[in-house]
Amino acid sequence: MKTFITRTVTALFFVAIMLGGILWSELSFFLLFFLINFFALQEYFKLVRNIDADYNDISPWHRYGVLVGGCAILMAFTGSHFGGDVSIGEVGFVFSVIFILILPLGEILMSRVFSLKTIGYSLLGLLYVTVPLGLLVALRLEDYSATPVPVGYLIPLLLIIFIWINDTMAYITGSLIGRTPFFPSISPKKTIEGTVGGMILAVAAAGIFGYFWGNEWLAWPHWVALAAIAAIFGTAGDLLESRLKRLAGVKDSGNIMPGHGGFLDRFDSLLVAAPFAWIYVNFVVL
Repeated sequence: MKTFITRTVTALFFVAIMLGGILWSELSFFLLFFLINFFALQEYFKLVRNIDADYNDISPWHRYGVLVGGCAILMAFTGSHFGGDVSIGEVGFVFSVIFILILPLGEILMSRVFSLKTIGYSLLGLLYVTVPLGLLVALRLEDYSATPVPVGYLIPLLLIIFIWINDTMAYITGSLIGRTPFFPSISPKKTIEGTVGGMILAVAAAGIFGYFWGNEWLAWPHWVALAAIAAIFGTAGDLLESRLKRLAGVKDSGNIMPGHGGFLDRFDSLLVAAPFAWIYVNFVVL
């Protein structure tokens, strides 16, 4: 009972923070995902240290420099939206370039053992965590003036909602009729019936709502497409993070949210779905 109450309170607090950050303003959206990026990167690097002990030998310069670089890259995605003569995006871009140029040099000079492998792990972390969150920020700040989309937060919010619907429906369907394991070596509890059922129900819910009520905001085929992206690539993101945790020998990526694991556990689906949503929006919607 105590665990259930803890999970419920944490979930309500999490939802309130997410909705507040997403809906309040462009700046609150950026700050929310800036913090998510910072903590998710740390969890990724912790997983890598468990997977490969050599990553423990990186220098403090490398360890903290890659966090600074990740924050700078996310800032660069804001472009000219925040700031006066010199925007946050421009500062982020400059620091991103500096980081990329001097990280290998700093690794050579300051690490006990120089290894391209450890640099590769860090760069993969930026590609896995920071770039997708940066593209999500870019979706929020996108200029939708030429489309019927009324507000920039709509598409990121829909993507997150569709991922949640897919996860919830997959869990319910799997609990009721799930029999056939789906990637048992990675995620033993997932079933094919639950996974497919979650995808179908998420797309159906999006299509029905979009057709009858959502057309004034976004053409209903876009609702279906975004739901499909969230369901398919969100599931892939969940499996990817499960694989990383299995390799690292841990149950959760972190424990910052009692009863719900860490930041990677909460946003693993979004990290893989966001780039495909960005591609769809920029090449189909706009």
